[in-house]
Amino acid sequence: MMRKLILTAIVVTLLAGCSSKEELPHTRGVYMLLDTSGTYTEELVKAQHIINYTLAKLSPGDTFAIARVDTASFSEKDIVAKVTFDDRPSAANRQKRQFREKVDHFVKEVKPSSYTDISGGMLQAIEYLNEAGVGKKTILIFSDLKEELKKGYVRDIPLQVGGYEVVALNVTKLRSDNVDPREYMDRLQMWEQRVQSGEGSWRVINDLERLDSVISD
Repeated sequence: MMRKLILTAIVVTLLAGCSSKEELPHTRGVYMLLDTSGTYTEELVKAQHIINYTLAKLSPGDTFAIARVDTASFSEKDIVAKVTFDDRPSAANRQKRQFREKVDHFVKEVKPSSYTDISGGMLQAIEYLNEAGVGKKTILIFSDLKEELKKGYVRDIPLQVGGYEVVALNVTKLRSDNVDPREYMDRLQMWEQRVQSGEGSWRVINDLERLDSVISD
């Protein structure tokens, strides 16, 4: 009798384990930050190509959001467009078209910001994707990665990005980087350390033809 009870308990435990695994979400969430500081707004046409590519790759149930990086980016007000795609293909296609229209309007009307709160944007991205409850979480940063904070803003906050993939895109070199390349390399290293210390994965892609490795099916 005791042996039967033990076997029953083992089977129940195994079934419960299988059930919990099946309940894990298989959806993807992508949050893309767009640097709008200074002359970097001139690069946003390239960002539109990345957005269109990502839209084509994402599936029903996936989540996509675009937000600007400006003076104070830890705010839902900086989200330009957001969507979780419907299970119906016709509805999802309509959502993608509307999403694209919002982004196109934003790029056309955007005004350069005086400061670059990348950290605030990342904190907002983490909060948004955690709430979305997606399985695979990706943050894309379209920026030269030079953060400039307005006086009084506090951003020395750990980034909790365990299970996240953070990808820096189109990290253009500044004029000062040409004078001293160490500035560019230090900037990349600083962000890599911040992400990895928060248990996230980090990579840089400047050749935008390699985007296939970021938004894989």
